[in-house]
Amino acid sequence: MRIGVVAPGGPVAPGLETRLAAVVAALPPHARPEIRFHPQCFAASGHFAGDDALRAQAFLDVANDARFDAVWFARGGYGSFRLIETVLPRLGAAARGKIYLGYSDVGALLGALYGAGIGCCAHGPMPIDLDRPGGEAAALRALAFLAGDDAALEPAAARHAPAAAFNITILCHLIGTPWLPDLAGHALVLEEVNEPMYRIDRALGQIAGVPAIRRAAGILLGRCGAIVPNDPDFGQGEDEVARFWCARSGIPYLGRADIGHDADNKVVRFGVW
Repeated sequence: MRIGVVAPGGPVAPGLETRLAAVVAALPPHARPEIRFHPQCFAASGHFAGDDALRAQAFLDVANDARFDAVWFARGGYGSFRLIETVLPRLGAAARGKIYLGYSDVGALLGALYGAGIGCCAHGPMPIDLDRPGGEAAALRALAFLAGDDAALEPAAARHAPAAAFNITILCHLIGTPWLPDLAGHALVLEEVNEPMYRIDRALGQIAGVPAIRRAAGILLGRCGAIVPNDPDFGQGEDEVARFWCARSGIPYLGRADIGHDADNKVVRFGVW
């Protein structure tokens, strides 16, 4: 398998490529993919890994190259949303046969690709997870998934296929745009990080209020990590507010899911593969 790595949001340090190569080298020879980091991953332009034009072109370089089997997003960090309108019309036939893997900010691009019927999209670990404790296991899980190992899948979502997974804030930003995919009949798997409870509550209220999303098969709640303290305390946790908004909207609450901004993050496939 040949995997191309691009960074539609923030940049990565060159050392990440070396550390990932060491993880791959420890695999049995027959299981070692060829991984190529696009040079754009190491560029810098303010917040971003290069300006919009450079990041868009890097994504197109890999997505439209038939020699690559998968596009693996290097990291999140805001930036993917800025590229959607530029890259979607420029994706060719080769782009439709690829797997696209990532999470966090990259969910904006995954959602747009899924809505356009381009490729096989999945929410799952990225190379930057090597910076987390236990990140090697996350990288190996992603590589196993890309090689076809269903053991890497989040089990609850897999039971409820079709499914789709998003960071809560990123899904909110797709609402009202042409890039929100049709989620009717899907198990919608949601996670969040670094937000106070009142924002999580507000965002879930927005999501649950969208008529199109009310046609989902239900909501699975992943981890909401590093919740910022409220002052005063909000008085409810993420499970309580998810149940509240599901009951209010009529969307079934399907329980918890094993995804989040951490090394235990499992893979959720978009749709039915």
